[in-house]
Amino acid sequence: MRPQPGGQGKSVNIMCGRYNLLMSMRWASAVVLGSLCLPAMGTMCQAASGQSLAEQSTSVAHVRQVILNSRHLGAHGLGYNDESLRTLSGSLTPADIPDLIELLADKDLRVGVQFALASQCEAAIIPVREAAIEHKLVFLEAEDTMRLIEEFSSCTEATKQVASAMRFEIHALGEDEQRRLERQTKERAADDARIQRNALKMMDPKQAKELTKQEREEVYRRSLKALGLSEDGPLTPEQKELIQRMYRTMVLGESHR
Repeated sequence: MRPQPGGQGKSVNIMCGRYNLLMSMRWASAVVLGSLCLPAMGTMCQAASGQSLAEQSTSVAHVRQVILNSRHLGAHGLGYNDESLRTLSGSLTPADIPDLIELLADKDLRVGVQFALASQCEAAIIPVREAAIEHKLVFLEAEDTMRLIEEFSSCTEATKQVASAMRFEIHALGEDEQRRLERQTKERAADDARIQRNALKMMDPKQAKELTKQEREEVYRRSLKALGLSEDGPLTPEQKELIQRMYRTMVLGESHR
């Protein structure tokens, strides 16, 4: 049954507010630290930056190994289960969540990352939502992660309720995204059909006169794209001449020379 608006929705909003506040504080800290890196301290700051990147790389590698070590042998070979959640819960902390989000780019590790995120219970709910919105995580995968939190015995009942509410919110976001993509596909198809009709009209001098300059330019740019050319791209002298000739004849309506 879908959770009713009320307490759970308020909990999600409070969590979103806390998360946004945290990110704002991190951004402000970055600005302050960045301003301290004055020219006179350039070498020191560069060294610190290099050390920070190295530590981050080591941290991601460590988290990756923790995830791989949490796998258990099942009917279909090594995989993840409830025992994996308990292992990951004891080996990782909320501070590892940024590294987990980064590891979502590894297609072979995505399921393990979902279990690792779920093992962090409440701390992972908002980051998972944000990852889905930013397309780092498929909406269905984000829903599955919320479901894992709901079923994980180490998460509190309050956290499970918030995860349930968030799962329905993520599902709604996914449906909105799907509708948007379908609408864009239809719009592109309609544009393609219209431009194709106008291209046929341009072959008839009488019908070509009915087209506006904008419609002619659409056909012209579509023709360039079909040839693999771009006005802004690198061009040979011959290609530049071809583009100029196409513009004069297709857009300005000048006769061939």
